[in-house]
Amino acid sequence: MCWLTRGLCWLPLFLWTWSSCSFLVSYLVSVLRHDVDVIFPYISDTAAKPPESCIFGLMTVVSAFAGIATIYARYKYVDKLNEGTIVVHPQLNSTAFWLGMISCLGMCIVATFQEFAVNVVHLIGAGLFFISGVLYVILQSYISYKAHPLGSSRRVCWTRAGIASLATLAFFPTVVCACLIKQDAIHVDPKDKDYPLHMASAACEWIVTFSFIFFFLTFIDDFKLFTLRVVSECGDGPSAYAPVSRQQQENPSAVHL
Repeated sequence: MCWLTRGLCWLPLFLWTWSSCSFLVSYLVSVLRHDVDVIFPYISDTAAKPPESCIFGLMTVVSAFAGIATIYARYKYVDKLNEGTIVVHPQLNSTAFWLGMISCLGMCIVATFQEFAVNVVHLIGAGLFFISGVLYVILQSYISYKAHPLGSSRRVCWTRAGIASLATLAFFPTVVCACLIKQDAIHVDPKDKDYPLHMASAACEWIVTFSFIFFFLTFIDDFKLFTLRVVSECGDGPSAYAPVSRQQQENPSAVHL
């Protein structure tokens, strides 16, 4: 496990582990308390009632901030690849960065405004999370191909493209089937007419969410030789920047905030 100490590869691994636990823990608690059905409840339904709503809210906010850190690190990584030669248009990298930030904002809104507390705000947050998230993974997949052979290997590029395709394909049934459901209830009877739509929408929602989580896991290989440093500077003379230059010479893969 010594590879965990290399660069920033621990960051996407932490995001993957924590985010998975965020959704699974709230699901298990809600199922054990019989607050939701066992088979494919909506993720929001697993966090609709306390105490699972409290657990989900806390863990999801932490996931959102871990996502912000990972997205920023990815942005700086691509920016570093562009040094000397522009392999990826800077505007494309910036667009992907802001889409990722908006998606993380949506996560915070979903975690803070539960489904049955302020439903309209909750739905807005979910829309920001899913729409921006899908666009983010699509753009990052494209960026990976544009940067090849710099950065990611061809296998990683294909993996990201596959995950992005899965998230995109699952996104549309999530929205369409949810809009067609006439009766909105946590517990759904298999005899109800809306049951197939509920199952399709909820299952695709889980697929999209975990597609995002596994997409971030593919950043591990990129981050092994990449670090971010916070540098404190005093004064405004040329000597104030000398320490930064020496660090860059010792480790050219280091990027300063």
